[in-house]
Amino acid sequence: MLAIEFKNVYKKYNNKQILNDINLKILEGEFFGLVGVNGAGKTTMLKSLLDLCEIEQGSINLFNVQHVNYSSRSNLAFLPEQFVPPYYLTGQKFLNFMVQLYNYQYDFKQVQTICELLDLPASVLKQPVRDYSKGMAQKLGLTACLLANKPLLVLDEPMAGLDPKARAYLKQLLLDLRAKGTTMFFSTHLLADVEALCDRMAILHEGKLQFVGTPTECCTIFSAPNLEQAYLNCIEK
Repeated sequence: MLAIEFKNVYKKYNNKQILNDINLKILEGEFFGLVGVNGAGKTTMLKSLLDLCEIEQGSINLFNVQHVNYSSRSNLAFLPEQFVPPYYLTGQKFLNFMVQLYNYQYDFKQVQTICELLDLPASVLKQPVRDYSKGMAQKLGLTACLLANKPLLVLDEPMAGLDPKARAYLKQLLLDLRAKGTTMFFSTHLLADVEALCDRMAILHEGKLQFVGTPTECCTIFSAPNLEQAYLNCIEK
C-alpha cells in the first residue's frame, strides 16, 4: 500500500516555480529521505503534503485519502523545521497538550522511556520551555511525535540542533521503528543520515525531482564513490 503519493504537483511562490510537476510514491513501511540545497522546496513539499499550503495543480494522497481531507492526517505525526514550543509551558504540560491532540492518555513511564532514548533528562520536563536549549526543544518535539505512536512520521530536518550523541540515539530509535513497520518521510541536509536510515531518497533541485531511488543507485547513476559526491554530480550536471 502507498503511504504517500504526489501526482503532477505544482506550487509557486512570488511567481517562482517551487514545485514543478512533482511525482513521487512512498510505500508503507518505507523510510524516505528528501534532500536539496537551501530553498530547494523541501519544506514547501512537506507543507503541501500536510495541506499547510495550497498547491496549484495536481493531487496528493496519504494512505489513499486526499490530502485536503482532514482525516488523511489522522495517521501521522509531524515535526516542523523550526519547532518552537510555547515558551510559557513546562515540557510536561506541552506533552500533555499534545497527547490530548493525538487522543492518547499521558503515560509518564512511556514519556520517561522516550526521553531516555533521546538523551533528554525527564527532570527537565518540570522546567518552562523558555529555559530549554535548541537541542532540548528539538528533543521535546520529537518526544511528542513518538508518543503519538502513528504509522507515519513526517519530519522536517529532525536532526537540527542535536549534538552528535543525541543524533546517534535518535538514529537508533528510528531504525527500531523502521523494523516495526513505521513509515518515515523526512527532509535533511545530512547525507550520512540518508545513507544510515533510508530505503530510498529523492534529490529536489530547481523545483524538480532530479533523482529518486536508493542511495546505492544514486552513487551508481552519478558515477560517484560516495553519496556526497553523487549528490553534487546530480545538482551540478
